[in-house]
Amino acid sequence: MTTLIRNARVLTLAGARPRRGGAMRDLGVMDRADVLVEGDSISAVAPSDPGIRLLRSAEVEIDAKGRVLMPALVDCHTHACWAGSRIDEWEQKLAGATYLEILRSGGGIMSTVRATRAASEEELAASLSARLSRMHAFGTTTIEVKSGYGLSTEHELKMLRAIGRAAASFPGTIVPTALIAHAIDPDQSDFVERTIHETLDAVHAEFPGTAIDAYCEKGAWSLEDCSRLFDRARSLGHPVRVHTNQFNGLGMVEHAAAIGALSCDHLEAMTDAETRALAASPSIGVVLPAACLHLGSPFAKARSMIDAGAAIALATNCNPGSAPTESLPLAMAVGVRGCGLTPAEAIVAATLNAACVLGLADRGQVAPGQRADLVLLDDTDERAIVYELGGSPVSRVFVGGRLLAR
Repeated sequence: MTTLIRNARVLTLAGARPRRGGAMRDLGVMDRADVLVEGDSISAVAPSDPGIRLLRSAEVEIDAKGRVLMPALVDCHTHACWAGSRIDEWEQKLAGATYLEILRSGGGIMSTVRATRAASEEELAASLSARLSRMHAFGTTTIEVKSGYGLSTEHELKMLRAIGRAAASFPGTIVPTALIAHAIDPDQSDFVERTIHETLDAVHAEFPGTAIDAYCEKGAWSLEDCSRLFDRARSLGHPVRVHTNQFNGLGMVEHAAAIGALSCDHLEAMTDAETRALAASPSIGVVLPAACLHLGSPFAKARSMIDAGAAIALATNCNPGSAPTESLPLAMAVGVRGCGLTPAEAIVAATLNAACVLGLADRGQVAPGQRADLVLLDDTDERAIVYELGGSPVSRVFVGGRLLAR
């Protein structure tokens, strides 16, 4: 199948991967261009010329009429596989309880852990598939999904299998992450040691090479225990990611930068020294503004990080406790308003840089040889994707060259 998209305002995002510092404001705009898709890849991008057809005819031709054509969105941090509800805890929060207070009282993550353990693999896959479908409607075609609500070898493996089941029926790409160190199970006295050895070994045997994640925070995993987990994971060939500095800085940013972690995620509580360490490292900072909106907590200072030269990505953090949203455009809009991102930086953060977090070099740009995961917006101005709050700015979604939504 060949598809020719004509007369589009194309955001190519051509250039370095990932984008850092001031380069995050460069969208590589072609004001009027044609894009030829052959099979699942982009084969040519050329300026539109009403008098000269630089690109040949195709089986399907779409006149964009000046609307924005850009890389499809990439959600690089989600907890979209879960069971149960946290609406009661949300009401407690509205009454004044803090996130950490709810966690210490047995709620929070452990509430979802109990519900997820009680659910079957089939039930988890079905609920995840429904969420993925809604994400896709917002223009997101590549989605990272973490485990982390099992907190035992049996249930973490169940979650990873459920993620695989849902991925098989999703038209885009699902990237699993093993968040085996999401919280401390108070009912297991040897929980940390079992996780570092038994659970990690089981994940390695069934899901080799999958990224290993941890939540480094007071009341969760300590810097020392995260470091031991990461050392073993890296020795087994697993890349590592880390939730850090959501509420407190425990020294993990500098450690993650030193060991070459794929990403440091959250980053709401950052010092100037930590910002410099992140900017000087290959690690990508992932900001999660929807969680800050929902929790009423301070936003990550993405502006300061970018100005220091860091590479920043942005994601929904879709989960039942702190970020109950499936809309990456909404998270981008909140990131502009709360984290100091410009509209262009938000677009780069949720496409090219997010793809780099996931190690996917074949998407995030509109260029020959790239996978044809594309979004055609309803608007001729790309800033519309972060201007509107709550709606879907998407007209059409292409996944691997196939038109899947209008």
